[in-house]
Amino acid sequence: MGYDFLLSIIDQFGYVSLFLVLCLGLIGLPVPNEVVVMTGGAFAASGLLSPVPAYSMVFLGICSAMTFNYSIGRFAGSKVFDWFMKKKNMDKFVNQAQNMSNKYGGFALSIGLVLPVLRHVMPFVGGTNKMSYKRFALYAYPSAFVWTLIYFIIGSFVGDRVQSIGNVIADNGMLVVYALLAVAAGAAAWLFIRSRTAKKNEKAERPM
Repeated sequence: MGYDFLLSIIDQFGYVSLFLVLCLGLIGLPVPNEVVVMTGGAFAASGLLSPVPAYSMVFLGICSAMTFNYSIGRFAGSKVFDWFMKKKNMDKFVNQAQNMSNKYGGFALSIGLVLPVLRHVMPFVGGTNKMSYKRFALYAYPSAFVWTLIYFIIGSFVGDRVQSIGNVIADNGMLVVYALLAVAAGAAAWLFIRSRTAKKNEKAERPM
């Protein structure tokens, strides 16, 4: 139901709907952010939306939501924090976000992006910890750019399988983190080996 409604509003309102869904959350729409971003990519690949404006809207939507949550934590004070903690099961996520922040510092914002619920809680916790906006922006926005780009590209390839694939990704957030780290490590190792091989070949080709 939620996904069908998402498709209908994108079809009706186009680019702005991608921004609003991600920025405001559209209360009651049970569609993970991964699915929304991938749907934007799928629409762009099909020609229904242009890639650059579609990507810009999902990126700005994610950034706006993160900034709003950060601002609430940074400026609203302890009363909002106490109310947030009393929400059903939310204290668990707030404590988890706080532990991640203590352990990883600003990088916790980047990690939290790929984890459902925590992607909303982590900026809030950063704000309550009085993280400066400059530091928040340094970690949040580049990570959001990469995160949305990855899922936007995936969406352009999977087409009508967006919903099922997006739900699997959303339900296995930490596995996605480990997979991305493994890919990054593999790419770094490949570049290192390639660089060393090129240097050896260059030395071998030099005249004695």
